[in-house]
Amino acid sequence: MERMTVTVTIYDVAREAGVSMATVSRVVNNNPNVKPQTRKKVFEAIERLGYRPNAVARGLASKKTTTVGVVIPDISNSIFAEVARGIEDIANMYHYNIILSNADKKKEKEIRVINTLLEKQVDGLLFMGGVVSEDHINAFRTSSVPVVLCGTADDQNIMPSVDIDHERAAFDAVQLLIQNGHRSIGMISGPLQDPANGFSRYQGYKKALEEAGIELDEDYIRLGNYRYESGIDATDYFLKLPNRPTAIFSATDEMAIGAIHKIQDEGLRVPEDMSVMSIDNIRMASMVRPQLTTVAQPMYDIGAVSMRLLTKLMNKEAMEMTQVVLPHEIIKRSSVAPR
Repeated sequence: MERMTVTVTIYDVAREAGVSMATVSRVVNNNPNVKPQTRKKVFEAIERLGYRPNAVARGLASKKTTTVGVVIPDISNSIFAEVARGIEDIANMYHYNIILSNADKKKEKEIRVINTLLEKQVDGLLFMGGVVSEDHINAFRTSSVPVVLCGTADDQNIMPSVDIDHERAAFDAVQLLIQNGHRSIGMISGPLQDPANGFSRYQGYKKALEEAGIELDEDYIRLGNYRYESGIDATDYFLKLPNRPTAIFSATDEMAIGAIHKIQDEGLRVPEDMSVMSIDNIRMASMVRPQLTTVAQPMYDIGAVSMRLLTKLMNKEAMEMTQVVLPHEIIKRSSVAPR
């Protein structure tokens, strides 16, 4: 026999508490103009009846859903988990709910997810991704709610954004290798179409070499896809060169860990035979042996600051800046040694 479920309405709560439906509505929506004893009576009725306010109906009435859409490029990548944690903590603080949507780093899916979230009447949108194309900008411009880029930025700084200076982070990483006596430095880059993790970090690598008077060698550059396996493949290529590099700079920790394991699989040692340096500071960076020297992105802060910026935009608060650049930090561990 099927169990029948009865939907409890605001009318039922009002009758149970002996108040008007308007009073119940004020209590549910945290309106301060309700006496404490009346508020207590309404909450007790809500608990007895198991009433759950209809978020959709409340949204229609207030023209707000207290919901924020978040587009995440790759939900399986641990680095985005820390960003999402920062977003959620600030969202909870300001009483917003999060809808997290994975886009698989595919432009078509990103645009589709953006439009789907906007159709759900979210109050704001956070976009975590790599390439911010003209199609993305057009989708954001047609939005009736604020949009903040999280961990990325558009080329012309049109959109509000929170990120680090990726070029400077890469420059500092390569400079550390140079200060340790390395002159032959291979780079495992991300896709150069990616303005942040790809092109900007590649530019930082080039500038550090140029400033040190080291000629750029195209044989020392391999493109990866941010994944562990592409770090292995790139390192396999470097190890087969007649004059292999003495150090590898990887655009991401995950590729760097692949590099370390490939070096070790070939019977060589890190950092004695080859140093490895990267950017991100994911949890695995301190778990791998030797522990990975890396440039730490403040991933939690990127998420938290992005969400706080979005709350200000949603509430039309005054702001001094809408493009925020957070500091990075070199974390020295044991994968880099003097040459």
